[in-house]
Order: sequence, then structure tokens, then C-alpha cells
Amino acid sequence: MKKTEVTDFQKKVYRFTKRIPMGRVTTYALLAGAIGCGSCRAVGQALKRNPFAPRVPCHRVISSDLTVGGFEGSSKGLSISRKKVLLRREGVYFRAGRLADSDRIYRF
Repeated sequence: MKKTEVTDFQKKVYRFTKRIPMGRVTTYALLAGAIGCGSCRAVGQALKRNPFAPRVPCHRVISSDLTVGGFEGSSKGLSISRKKVLLRREGVYFRAGRLADSDRIYRF
């Protein structure tokens, strides 16, 4: 089995993602800003490849419009259902497709 190499950029994304407390979420844009990256899409790509889940809780990163965003490289279907279940277990809920409580947003 080929071992996947983790880039320095991915390591930085994962290091900051680990700081998001249980029961809180951040956005791809807030995470990008915290690491000094101008691209929230690059952060999303790094999280899509996260080999350390759930220790690196990528499910706690949502879209800037406070919708659930993507998960496991998908923006719909079973992956998104799994992300919502993980967040619900931590007390994070979505109402009408958006984060129900903006106090749950973690800012670095």
C-alpha cells in the first residue's frame, strides 16, 4: 500500500483544524485567514484529503454562508449526512440549511 505524503500546507491546515473545540465550527475562510492563506478552496482541498480524521476534526469546518459545506470530497448525499450527524452529536445544528446558532462559530 502506498503511503500518502502530507504536504507542509496540509500539516498547517490540520494543526489549526485540531484547535476547533468540540461543539464549535469555523468556516473555510476563517481557517484560511488563520493560516495566512488567501484561498478557502485550498483549505477545502487539504481537508478533503485529511488522513487523520477524526483526530483532525474536518467535519467542524463549514461554508462562509453558514451552510454545511462539503465533506469527504462531496457536497451532497451520504457524506453530507454523515457530517451533519457528527455535528449534531456535538450539539451543532442546522435550521433551514444554515447553522442554527452563530455563537457556535470558532474564530482563531
